[in-house]
Amino acid sequence: MNIFKGTKLYSIFKGRCPVCHKGQLYHTKNPYRVSQTLKMPQNCSHCGIKYKIEPSFFIGAMYVSYGVGIVFAAAMFIVSYVLLGWDRLTTFLMICGLLVLCLPIILRLSRNIWINLFFKYDPQTKQ
Repeated sequence: MNIFKGTKLYSIFKGRCPVCHKGQLYHTKNPYRVSQTLKMPQNCSHCGIKYKIEPSFFIGAMYVSYGVGIVFAAAMFIVSYVLLGWDRLTTFLMICGLLVLCLPIILRLSRNIWINLFFKYDPQTKQ
């Protein structure tokens, strides 16, 4: 994944600071620790940028999570209905199950995408 360092993809998929790519976006790496899923530090531990640039900043990630959820659902539809040939009810239940199981990942991915829309990578950033 280091080949993507310096790109927004690196920050999005690794959960790193969008400016320096060194600080962690979340207190814990495991998104399935339910009480810690969306807990973020106020500032980056390396470069010091403030993650929440205004009150309710991450409300916009809600719109991104809709799109990310659609991608997950479409992938499950293709696998279960098109490739495996399951009936519509089974496919629907598989999509619902996938979305419930992947909710913490979808929430984090959408926040990572949202914050990367507003910050740019700067390799010269130092604390």
